[in-house]
Amino acid sequence: MTVKSTLQQQLETLSTARYPLHMPGHKRRVRPAPGLDCYAWDLTEIDGADDLHDADGILADAMARTAALYGARRCWYLVGGSTVGLLAGIRALAPFGSTVIAARNCHKAVYHAIELGHLAVHYLTPPADPQFGVYGSVHPADVAAALDAEPGAKCVILTSPTYEGVLSDVRSIAKICHARGVTLLVDEAHGAHYLPFAAQYGWQGGAVAAGADLVVQSAHKTLPSLTQTAFLQLNGDLADPAEVERQLDVFETSSPSYPLMASLDGCTRWLAEEGSAAFAAWRARLDRFDAAVKDLQKTKVMCFGRDALDAHPCFFAHDSGKILLQIGTEGAAYLRADGFEPEMVCGPNVLAMTSPCDEENALDRLAVVLHAWEEQAVPPAPAAHILPPPGAARCTIAEALLRPAHTVPLADAAGETAAEYIWAYPPGVPLLAPGEEVTPEFLAACRELEAAGTRLKHIGGSGKMELRVMR
Repeated sequence: MTVKSTLQQQLETLSTARYPLHMPGHKRRVRPAPGLDCYAWDLTEIDGADDLHDADGILADAMARTAALYGARRCWYLVGGSTVGLLAGIRALAPFGSTVIAARNCHKAVYHAIELGHLAVHYLTPPADPQFGVYGSVHPADVAAALDAEPGAKCVILTSPTYEGVLSDVRSIAKICHARGVTLLVDEAHGAHYLPFAAQYGWQGGAVAAGADLVVQSAHKTLPSLTQTAFLQLNGDLADPAEVERQLDVFETSSPSYPLMASLDGCTRWLAEEGSAAFAAWRARLDRFDAAVKDLQKTKVMCFGRDALDAHPCFFAHDSGKILLQIGTEGAAYLRADGFEPEMVCGPNVLAMTSPCDEENALDRLAVVLHAWEEQAVPPAPAAHILPPPGAARCTIAEALLRPAHTVPLADAAGETAAEYIWAYPPGVPLLAPGEEVTPEFLAACRELEAAGTRLKHIGGSGKMELRVMR
């Protein structure tokens, strides 16, 4: 029997109590589409339903349950994904026009927050792993050096785990930040499964337990919650919860979806009641996969099989829930032909995401398919320039977007100053940001990624073989 979340039960009671002379327009009588039965308790901020932006009733209770599960001081439900948490969180910690320290491999939403806040940014560029061409961990010593160089920085922003599952030593970094009175925001969008009880099953190093001041987590990425749902967790006393709430009021919709919020509360209840058994089974599936791919000779699987963590000295730790395969677009097509759809294909790398909700034999079948692939294909080599070092920042992102610009052929752009973003999505980490110098290494990366079948997105007005640059 499916157990309904406490919040869902409360919404269902409210929805049947009185006739709705209020939004939504379906009036809980007309199903918007087949299967969308949650319309029956799709409410608005009526009496008794609470208000996400001024919660003191059933929503406050639900968010308190989630905070307690994670061991956080405070939790906010997000119905605009981790994106809205990053926008609001960064703005709350870094006043308009101030300086921040940010890892260069942050998601585009971090760059958009920097852009909107007219922030100056000191980048931390993690070392690149030569075997897979992905960013490694942010080193605590580099954070300390950046804070020494920028003593007026308002916050440090980093991503852990990364899209590919690389973790940084958040505990050490938090101590370095706090010793200087600086806040730490961690984009843990891909790490909502780093709960206290998960540590016994191998998921250790979560940002909440490590003491980060604000932690943004996409519940929908690895946990049973609907797409677009996320958590914003607060720790300690350095971040002002009132300012966080004010910025959420700015960036998040004033009409939050009650079905989405009920999904987050339902996820919390599932974790509390079934999470331990589900995580134990998840670990067992991953361990079987690890053993099954140890005899692969040509196909690399990052931190699985023959590829151990100690083969990647620039990794502090790795999230085994992420399976990064070096099989390229041909290998991805082979997976699709055998019934698997990967999360990402970028250059030679193909990402398979797992979760505690996978079928029991899903990874066993994946191992079988990888063995069949290896028998008939030559896996690709890592791209030499897949992660170009960023060019020098000649002005802030906001300044670059406000100044006059023009479009030039991409091949002729070396030495120019970018006036747009370029990224592969996913993962949505800019290869080039406005205000940065265009380098030959960046142009080489574009050529290699395009040749490997990866489509690059030009966000700012140029076409595929063009680039918008400052005049």
